[in-house]
Amino acid sequence: MISVFRDRHAECQVLDRLIDDVRGGESRALVVHGEAGSGKTALLDYLTGRAVEYHVVRTAGIEAEKELAYAALHVVCMPMIDLLDRLPPPQRDALRTAFGLSAGSPPDRFLVGLGVLSLLAESGRDRPLLCVVDDAQWLDLASAQALTFAARRLIAESVALVFAVRDPYPVRELANLTQMEVAGLPDHDAYELLSAAVSGRIDEGVAARLIAETRGNPLALLELPRGFTMAELTSGFAGSPAAALPKWIEESFTRQLGRLSPDARLLLLVAAAEPVGDAVLVWRAAARLGLEHGVEAAASADGLVEFGTRVQFRHPLLRSAIYAAAGAPERRRAHAALAFATDPRIDPDRHAWHAAQAAEGPDEEVAAELDRSADRAAARGGQAAAAAFLERSSELSPDPVRRGERALAAAQAKHHAGLTEAALALLARAKAGPLPPLPRAQADLLGAQIAFTQNRGRDAASLLLDAARQLVPLGVPLARETFLDALLAAMFAGGLAGAVTVRDVAQAAREAPPAPEPPRAVDLLLDGLATRFTAGYAAALPMLRRAVTSFDRRDLSAAELRWLWLAQITAGNLWDERTLDTERHVRLARESGALETLPLALTARIGAHVLVGELAEAAALLEELQAVTAATGIPFASYGALLLAAWQGREAHAATLIDTTTTEILRRGEGFGLVITGVAGAVLYNGLGRHADALAAAERAAEQPPVMGVEPWQALVELIEAAVRGGRPDRAAGAFERLRETTEPAGTDWARGIEARCRALLSDGESAQHRYDEAIERLGRTRIRGELARAHLLCGEWLRREGRSADARRYLGPAHEMFSAMGMHAFARRAAGELAAAGGAVGGRGAVATATALTHQESQIARLVKDGLSNAEIAARLFISPRTVEWHLGKIFVKLGVTSRRQLHRRRPIR
Repeated sequence: MISVFRDRHAECQVLDRLIDDVRGGESRALVVHGEAGSGKTALLDYLTGRAVEYHVVRTAGIEAEKELAYAALHVVCMPMIDLLDRLPPPQRDALRTAFGLSAGSPPDRFLVGLGVLSLLAESGRDRPLLCVVDDAQWLDLASAQALTFAARRLIAESVALVFAVRDPYPVRELANLTQMEVAGLPDHDAYELLSAAVSGRIDEGVAARLIAETRGNPLALLELPRGFTMAELTSGFAGSPAAALPKWIEESFTRQLGRLSPDARLLLLVAAAEPVGDAVLVWRAAARLGLEHGVEAAASADGLVEFGTRVQFRHPLLRSAIYAAAGAPERRRAHAALAFATDPRIDPDRHAWHAAQAAEGPDEEVAAELDRSADRAAARGGQAAAAAFLERSSELSPDPVRRGERALAAAQAKHHAGLTEAALALLARAKAGPLPPLPRAQADLLGAQIAFTQNRGRDAASLLLDAARQLVPLGVPLARETFLDALLAAMFAGGLAGAVTVRDVAQAAREAPPAPEPPRAVDLLLDGLATRFTAGYAAALPMLRRAVTSFDRRDLSAAELRWLWLAQITAGNLWDERTLDTERHVRLARESGALETLPLALTARIGAHVLVGELAEAAALLEELQAVTAATGIPFASYGALLLAAWQGREAHAATLIDTTTTEILRRGEGFGLVITGVAGAVLYNGLGRHADALAAAERAAEQPPVMGVEPWQALVELIEAAVRGGRPDRAAGAFERLRETTEPAGTDWARGIEARCRALLSDGESAQHRYDEAIERLGRTRIRGELARAHLLCGEWLRREGRSADARRYLGPAHEMFSAMGMHAFARRAAGELAAAGGAVGGRGAVATATALTHQESQIARLVKDGLSNAEIAARLFISPRTVEWHLGKIFVKLGVTSRRQLHRRRPIR
């Protein structure tokens, strides 16, 4: 074979460094990209040849297997399959299910990716691991997502993941990895290569034109001369195709195929249509077509293909050239023979796919077989593969109703796979034909769900409400779930809602048929919220309490886990401290691998930590939330970061977050966020003592309607403080009456404590003192430490203004200590100023060590170690490998001057 390694010194140096870095304990991920024939595969050969003492795993994407879920990933992971038992159980079970090794619920695609990361890290523990994936543009979606998920998180595992992909490549998952482009050869090297490919002297003009028009592409320079006669190459009359470069190469291959006999071309077509190069299967199909083994010599004569234990083409483009050159009847013959040769008991999915490609027209038997393949793909978590089977099944369905139902099922699978545009196209196809009432309603429901996913506000509530009404006569349980979806969408839209408001949806839900007995937790939540938004807070209180309690069970289904977040938000509306028990939601989401619901759980947990004054813990979870968002690619509003920054008093950071979040809220029509941004601004400016700004922010939030099951009570509380401290008590009276609409019926210490504190702000003399003391007593019985510290601060400020400095110091000192301990710096400075004005001494805390030398992730890992988590548990939580946790711990020990986890445990809190 003629070498194409000309002028590749720079590329080889990059690969050499990669090998050396990984051998030294680091990890690398690289995408080698270039147009077809640029020499990517040759560079991969060079790389694997340099990987001495490495464990090397190599595979390639296969165009015909692009719809088979986890096909490529299975090849990569099978050499390491004996290491599965070293993985955490959720990751191990996810991979076993994805590979069809055991039955189970369809695994979350992100949990599969995390399992791949852990498996690669375990394999690299004993010796470096090199995984090479050629033709990555043909990876099935599930494999591409899992492999790139792992590649983005490789740090210190002695693992290299290298992908070769053809330009322009459509694999968006590869875009964020390190890139190396493989361009054409310079003219001098291109001429040498072209001359070596031609047995005689090539005409200078022909050579110059071929080099210019191929842009120095090595494969083109090697293959194009094969398609011309020597007379054409030496006389200067060689034609030049006008198509794009890959087409040139395919046309050159096609001209070479034209010299073969029909039987030899048919044999090559069978080999091209069989995706894995299984020689036994190819010859079994060839026999079905009456082809003798003697045809092999003719097919192999020009070196186009090699028949051995496996069938190997000289270049991947040759496979596509052979397949494209054949007519549709010949392709159907080849696939029919391959379907006959494939045992449906051993490999039912490939059998179904070949049978589908062989079908000349509608065929219900083949369509049904594709349905079964779709079920198997979905059970392994391969929604994109399931959608492909269902789409072809729809095309082959003779009955128009079944055709539409299968197109709808394909659209649902595309939606679950995150392929929104494809889902909408299939949905339109499904709705264009005749559909029975239930599938028609399900189609409208899917359209509404896609709208809600794309844009949570505006029209989603209206679409979901229409779907819910259609579903009422067809299935009450699904209809009620859809009413709750519609109510949730209307809550998200809030004050930015379109034609349908929260009250409209709530009224429709109250008019819907009641839930079958016994009602589910979802039914109780729907009834309670519908009552809340129609009959009022007090009327709904008993129902909402029952609904929230119903979610306390341990055996929550996946559907109920989806609603747990809304139940917790509702508990907050009840002034119920159970809203702070969000750790359970986070734990269930982690244990079940429900990474798509984990962001909501983490956001609720961050809010709970902020309420109880655990800002360091909230910051640690915020980093995890950011890791989840980066890992899943699911965009998520920064409400947790916003509230944390506001309570910390980080003015510039919080103000920036408020501005960017507000812009995104208005774009998405997610009006409930205006309550949160307003509350965050009011908390920030009240902490800074800028009460006029706080009042403006609080009034903007208080103007919003009740949303997310939560009256904007925090906005009212901030408004009252800002108005009174800013000299506008007249603006506070109405807000206080609105606040009492929830605090009085709720009657909890949290509610009554906040009410007493706000009433004290509006009172004078002994009445004010009594109310402040009541607020401190009641809030002291709760976990809401930030609000307790503010009660001390407000009482101390009032006493100082009353001229009772000694009494004021008794409240301001504890306020300053509490704020400082919690990291609420703006409020701490405000308390310190008041304490100094009252004649008190402001001492330093000295209680918390600041590990300034640690990075954010090192600080987070150190905190998790102090919490007692193992390396594997920390890795799963932060979406990194246990090897990377070990690597970080080594750096943490050096920076903190400790030598063990036990010594780290004994250190003061790390912020």
